[in-house]
Amino acid sequence: MAAMRTNFERITIDPNQMGGVPCIRGLRIPVATVLRMLGAGMANDEVLSAYPDLESDDIRECLRFAAASVAEREIAALHTA
Repeated sequence: MAAMRTNFERITIDPNQMGGVPCIRGLRIPVATVLRMLGAGMANDEVLSAYPDLESDDIRECLRFAAASVAEREIAALHTA
C-alpha cells in the first residue's frame, strides 16, 4: 500500500468562506457534504451530478482528507490513554 500524502491541493480552508470549514478547491462545497453523500450510499457519479463543479479527484481527496483526520485523532487518543 502506498503511503498516504498529507498535503491536500484540492482542499481549502478559508476563515472568510463557509465559516472556515474545509471546502473543495475554494468552492462553497464542504468536504463534509461530499462525505455525507458518499456515506448515505450515493455513487461517485451521483455526487458529481449533484455538484457539476466537482471532479472525480475531488472525491478521492475528500476521502483521503477524512482518512488523515481520523488517523490524527487515533494517534492523539493513543497518547492520552
